[in-house]
Amino acid sequence: MSVLPRPSPASGAPAAVDFDALMRAHLARVFNERDGSRRLQALEELYAEDATLFEPHAAVTGHDAISRAVDILHGSLPPAFQFSATGPAVGHNGVARLHWRAGPLEGPAAVTGTDVAHVENGRIKALYVFVDPAPR
Repeated sequence: MSVLPRPSPASGAPAAVDFDALMRAHLARVFNERDGSRRLQALEELYAEDATLFEPHAAVTGHDAISRAVDILHGSLPPAFQFSATGPAVGHNGVARLHWRAGPLEGPAAVTGTDVAHVENGRIKALYVFVDPAPR
């Protein structure tokens, strides 16, 4: 399934981006993918070549650097952890957001957060990851 905008047959102008499909694909194919080669393929399809990932503790640019950051994240999580959307992604004017949870697929969420993406030409140009504070 392609999430990139397609030209409108009548006008030649790009069609609207399916922000929900793009954000869900990024979560499933990048952040849930533990195979580095498949993750890089997804990054090439979903992210701009010079995309930047902004996390609370770091920022990295480019497909290889983003893939390495995801590897580091996976190394800090139990193998059974999965990221999943907690509702539909919404977006307009080149910005999209998706609320997510992470934890065992059938268990309680260990962490929740929100991804906010700047989208250009149907691809993620910048991704800002916001991790919710732990309940006190």
